[in-house]
Amino acid sequence: MVSREQIRRSKAVQRTTGRTFHVATRFLPGQVRYPTYVLYAFFRLTDEIVDDEDPGPPEAQRRELERVREAALGERETDEPVLAAFADLRERHDIPREEVDAFVDSMLMDVEDTVRYRDHDELSTYLRGSSVAVAYMMLEVMDPEQKAVARPHAASLGEAFQLTNFLRDVREDVVDYDRVYLPAETLDGYGASHGDVTSLSFSPAVGHAVQAELRRTERLYHHGVDGIRYLPDGCQFPVLAAAVMYADQHRLIRDRGCDVVSERPTLTLPRRLSLVARAWLRWQFTDDPLDVFYAVTDLAAPDDDEFAVPANTNAAVGDATANSD
Repeated sequence: MVSREQIRRSKAVQRTTGRTFHVATRFLPGQVRYPTYVLYAFFRLTDEIVDDEDPGPPEAQRRELERVREAALGERETDEPVLAAFADLRERHDIPREEVDAFVDSMLMDVEDTVRYRDHDELSTYLRGSSVAVAYMMLEVMDPEQKAVARPHAASLGEAFQLTNFLRDVREDVVDYDRVYLPAETLDGYGASHGDVTSLSFSPAVGHAVQAELRRTERLYHHGVDGIRYLPDGCQFPVLAAAVMYADQHRLIRDRGCDVVSERPTLTLPRRLSLVARAWLRWQFTDDPLDVFYAVTDLAAPDDDEFAVPANTNAAVGDATANSD
């Protein structure tokens, strides 16, 4: 059983490293909030192996990730509070092994010396573990009655959160890790390249590519937020609040003319709290999460010709998986 000390440590990790997620988590009911702290601490522990300022040889990172995988799956004894808490949580909530494997496999992809993605199909493989697996684990903890119906929406929202992070962190990913998550096919389509991004050279072409990725991500938000209604009542607003705060990063990016290579946009705590307050007020008068989402974020809903979720995203994987549940 997860101890109070393990929960305290997990909560501290989330509070210091994931401020947006922490604000939203505070609204979850206790039976979901405490497991969420543990999940997030596990995700951060694993992520920090590949994001270490002095990571050491790639082979050493791979060995460490495999050690974490075994401990998380209960195949290796551990005295690390986060790993022990996660292993217990995984067993109690019947989190499938495949989700842990998918997550660790994505972290292994980040160990490569140079991280570049040719197209959305290739990026989608990475997102299956880095974000969709996370969404599916959260869904197991929330345990909605219509879990199969909720899965594809959860996949879309998980991808949207991750893609927003990629767009916000373009400069940081280049400077700190030599990673570029903007697909080459999008950059090429506007006359830009990975070289433009790695040289931190902003141009209208790079800006147009970022704008295209913003709209693509916003289609995923639409599909993901629409599925919040399938979650348990106590979980709906916290997830909606997280979506509102993450999506507001798009406003920041557009306010900068889509220049994400010169400086990293940052959402302030007062802004986060303001967004949550506005969302909560509107939530009192409607049970439509999309109504709240668009009223608070000021994003434009997808046009009819771009309404469908991008076909090569993991939302499609989620649909296929849902039909087999």
